[in-house]
Amino acid sequence: MVEIFSKQDGPRREDAQVRRLIEQNRGVITKLADHFSGGLYSESKKPKIGPQAEGLIIHIGGTAPVHAPEPKIRVTANGRVIAVDVGTGRQLHHFGNLRSEDGVTMFALATKANGFIAPLDDTMAEALSDMNDVPVGASYGTADLAADIGLRLSIPPET
Repeated sequence: MVEIFSKQDGPRREDAQVRRLIEQNRGVITKLADHFSGGLYSESKKPKIGPQAEGLIIHIGGTAPVHAPEPKIRVTANGRVIAVDVGTGRQLHHFGNLRSEDGVTMFALATKANGFIAPLDDTMAEALSDMNDVPVGASYGTADLAADIGLRLSIPPET
């Protein structure tokens, strides 16, 4: 004997009974969920308010606000000598690195000869050419190095 089961349209009788039971006891279920979650269940069901634009500057697409860059010379904690824009904090130029060899720290100008992938342009490299391999230490510190580079390029050092 073979029994043929055909697919029934709509929800099964058991599913309809369970849905009806849940809907009839929705209040008790919500109270229990809030009790177990410390009120977070009902809080999660409330509509979320998105961030308000009051007092904020929102920039969507297009070009960034234009301002004239104000460069300053900075020697970073990891020994990079760079020019940064004060307004944005972006790096404008990389002049070179401080390198230590045999206990002596020297300034290495960013040139191909010193192994830099992106060397300085010719005008800056020429203006700073005599700064290559200058020892930096107690008598001539990083602030002095930044000031000398700034004088040669008319860029003030960062204070």
